[in-house]
Amino acid sequence: MSIEQTLILIKPDGYARRLTGLTIDRLDASGLEMVAARMVSVSEKHAREHYKSLSDKPFFENLIKYIRGEFHGLKNHQVLAMVYRGENAIKAVRAIAGATNPEQAAAGTIRGSFGRITTAGQFENVIHASSDPGDAEREVKLWFKPEEILP
Repeated sequence: MSIEQTLILIKPDGYARRLTGLTIDRLDASGLEMVAARMVSVSEKHAREHYKSLSDKPFFENLIKYIRGEFHGLKNHQVLAMVYRGENAIKAVRAIAGATNPEQAAAGTIRGSFGRITTAGQFENVIHASSDPGDAEREVKLWFKPEEILP
């Protein structure tokens, strides 16, 4: 048994399209425990730090604009950041989220149900979920102080 923490972000497209409650419902139905949550105004510096492993990709600059809500007219650059904890939480949340590309995400997953690709080719996949234990640890520390997470 492996009890893990994982970071989940409801991205600006999910927030703008009012999918926050539906997304949380699906996460809560997994049996995992939400141990932290807060609205965050995402600075450019914070966005670049979060996605630094993708900085050499051609889509990096659009990714920064996307996570800051610049494609969705959000003035406060807000996302809902959460930490979920439980047995094999990273794998469980990744399964609930679905494939990064909404067209490849299985039906019934968050991205399969709500994700889309815009006519400009921008993925709108509603949710970020940590990909592995190393990313989860780094991301949780980036988005939350230890005292903001329930014991």
